[in-house]
Amino acid sequence: MFEQTPFIIAELSGNHDQDFELAKAMIHAAADAGVDAIKLQTYTPDTMTLDIRHGEFMVSEDDSLWRGSNLYDLYAKASTPWEWHQPLFELAESLGLVAFSSPFDLSAVAFLESLNVPLYKIASFEMTDIPLIQAVARTGKPIIMSTGMASEDEIAEAVATIRAIGDNPLTLLKCTSTYPSKIEDSNLLTMADLAEKTGCLVGLSDHTKGLGAAVAATALGATVIEKHFVLDRNAGGVDAEFSMEPDEMKALVVACRAAKAALGTVTYGGSDAEQAAKKYRRSIYVAVDLPAGTILTEEHLKIIRPSFGLAPKHWTDVLGKTLVADAKKGQPLAWEMMA
Repeated sequence: MFEQTPFIIAELSGNHDQDFELAKAMIHAAADAGVDAIKLQTYTPDTMTLDIRHGEFMVSEDDSLWRGSNLYDLYAKASTPWEWHQPLFELAESLGLVAFSSPFDLSAVAFLESLNVPLYKIASFEMTDIPLIQAVARTGKPIIMSTGMASEDEIAEAVATIRAIGDNPLTLLKCTSTYPSKIEDSNLLTMADLAEKTGCLVGLSDHTKGLGAAVAATALGATVIEKHFVLDRNAGGVDAEFSMEPDEMKALVVACRAAKAALGTVTYGGSDAEQAAKKYRRSIYVAVDLPAGTILTEEHLKIIRPSFGLAPKHWTDVLGKTLVADAKKGQPLAWEMMA
């Protein structure tokens, strides 16, 4: 499904601030940072919510970045105009990036299919939207799905929904649905359990600040890392608070690639690169000039580096042996020197 792992996605979200030139600059910067893909979000405020300005249609959580906002206005500000999708996808592809999106309703799936996107992302808040998941599964294309706050039963239902329709390659992302999220809430060990229970590839959609969670997830087997992206946090952006700037994204790419390379394979006895270093192990050497006929004692020998003499495990075996020829200080001890 992915040419290399972890497959690193820069999520543009609404950090373009409705500025098409800024959106294009973000894609150029993401490519320069070395990511594998860029992702958009495909919705309008009308496909997300109702234009109501009281009660549950207002963001009321004290710890929310968007406290006091009206949902309709927030989604209007964060949405990516649909007429931008094709030129942004084409730009990304010209830079060697995979370009795709998260649809948030059935009309978005139909629209993205008209653009022939190569894969789909189901956002964590939408993974209980079974009609949406069915529509995405019917495309036959690979699916990445964030699990967020979903229960085991909800994850099982979403996976079963996809598998009942087709054999879409499916990757589940561990995701903490707070913005930003605390690194101690990442619970990355859940990824292995997700993989075991579902048989799916797993990864991380990361809303923490910094790259620690992404690197740790890579070391635990993540095949996908998704991070929100912004050119300049200080300039604002709806998700800027928990998004990575270009230099940070580049550092994340380098660190995750290094973490993946470090995993290697189960190896004992040293790698090929280590073999030459074995000569610096310890072995038994003659410590003073000795004439033939000397009965060897601890005063005559030392266990030192390098390793051209007998192995240290033979120390008690050689004590009391008799030299059959003269031996010089610094000569590695060998069986043929003794009787």
